[in-house]
Amino acid sequence: MDYTTWPGLHVTVTQGVSTVTLDHPPLNLMDAVLLPSLRGFVHQVRGDSAVRVIVFQSADPEFFSAHGDMAYVTDPEALPRATQAAIDAAPGAEIPDGLNILEALSEEVRTLPQVTIGKLAGFARGAGNEFLMSLDLRFAAIGASGQAQPEAHLTIVPGGGGTVNLTRLVGRARALELLVGGQLVGAEVAERYGLVNRALPANELDAFVDALAQRMAKVKPEVVAALKQIVDAAAPPAPHEVYAVENAALYSLFTEDLAEVARRQLAAGVQTREGERDLEGLLDRL
Repeated sequence: MDYTTWPGLHVTVTQGVSTVTLDHPPLNLMDAVLLPSLRGFVHQVRGDSAVRVIVFQSADPEFFSAHGDMAYVTDPEALPRATQAAIDAAPGAEIPDGLNILEALSEEVRTLPQVTIGKLAGFARGAGNEFLMSLDLRFAAIGASGQAQPEAHLTIVPGGGGTVNLTRLVGRARALELLVGGQLVGAEVAERYGLVNRALPANELDAFVDALAQRMAKVKPEVVAALKQIVDAAAPPAPHEVYAVENAALYSLFTEDLAEVARRQLAAGVQTREGERDLEGLLDRL
């Protein structure tokens, strides 16, 4: 299949492994470019029998994906525009009732027949981390990676399945710590909490993930399908109604006051490379 048509993504397929590199400067924002491209790729690759494992990584050594576009809050047309572009990118893929486009993408990624792997060697916050959490496996570089859900300190809540998947991965108490505290979690804490499978030395991350992906790609698709079916039966995914609760809570907070807060945050440096290097400190100072 031809995967060259998705802006912000570089896609290669070698020996059953598709490597998807997010390359959407300056911050790999989940915006009206990257969101439709990811959804379009997921829709396309679902039917590609030549792909058995998918590895998601970033071309940016500092940022896997900073978060969703702040324009979703400040511009009333931004989210509908991104949503329509993502709908158009995956014709025929239905969005379940009550879910927004980010939550729908989360579920579509989780239900791919292929094994999906996240290779994290930078920061993933907000919608970027929500995308990571929808993958089957995650591996993070010690001293080089960080994950966070900072939405509470942006006066909203996660809206891309973050509350659902974080709780599923780390449990209620740790989910509340990370959701309300909004702190950046490094690879070693992420591993201890269950947010990633393993924390690896930064210079070993590529080789480890590449070797694992190649090994997994040798397993017959029907065996992978059976294993996923069994695992999902043992640990059922959250029902769509839970995502709908998250979505309703998110939109209840979209007010004109919120838009003004977001504008002040943007003026202070949020969504700039310098500001995003220490987003938590910037928000604390505000």
